[in-house]
Amino acid sequence: MGILSWIALGLIAGAIAKWLKPGKDPGGCIVTILIGIAGAFIGGWVGTLFGLGTMNEFSLINLLLAIGGSLIVLILWGLISKKK
Repeated sequence: MGILSWIALGLIAGAIAKWLKPGKDPGGCIVTILIGIAGAFIGGWVGTLFGLGTMNEFSLINLLLAIGGSLIVLILWGLISKKK
């Protein structure tokens, strides 16, 4: 998958992660989308390191890794921004 595919996957993963973790998060919709994109990259990178898939193909595993990465980044973002 190319960079645009990972951005698109990040948009989807960010929306699903926000749906799985409802509530008021700082930053609004745009920040949540950016967090989804960052989470997709992080999830894909970690999955590649552990041999769960490659970042060159779209699969259910890649989608789950992207959602997991988005959830982690969304939770971390919420913890960091609450301390300010």
